[in-house]
Amino acid sequence: MQNIENGSLLISHPTMLDDTFFKGIILITHHNYEESIGLVINKPSKIKLHEIISEIPASNFPVYIGGPVAKNSIHYIHNIGKKIPESIKIVDGLYFGGDFDVVKNLIEAKEISKKNIRFFAGYTGWESNQLEEEIKEESWIINKANKELCLRYSNENLWGEILRKMDKKYAIWSNLPKNPSLN
Repeated sequence: MQNIENGSLLISHPTMLDDTFFKGIILITHHNYEESIGLVINKPSKIKLHEIISEIPASNFPVYIGGPVAKNSIHYIHNIGKKIPESIKIVDGLYFGGDFDVVKNLIEAKEISKKNIRFFAGYTGWESNQLEEEIKEESWIINKANKELCLRYSNENLWGEILRKMDKKYAIWSNLPKNPSLN
């Protein structure tokens, strides 16, 4: 079994029918003995950040559905590191969170763009050993993240795109419809 670590991408197995995770890709932002936390990076919503946080000026920052836990909370990943104090490094060039007041100021000053940051409502989470069990059951395929992929605004099509670049045994899944019986 592959090891899970900060920066791992979890790619859902095609038999996972839960709408939150069907054709889902999760970036693991935190992983330790007690828990694993991540963000679904390919489930866009139709909501912009300024529509849910009034202190943010009108902008083109979409909010993605990060997962089913705490959907009323905002999380973010970015590539500007120490410019946002209290950021946590996920992998080289990719960070989680940090001082949100600084983020708001950077948005107001137009010093941050969609190339630098992505916002998510909610997150995914697992208790100790729960994710490892799901991986043993082959619910997830583990891949390495890269900052360009994680910061790219995407949708469910990213799932198939990644699978086509992986081992041939996964490529066949890439065009799978939600309900194969309707084919």
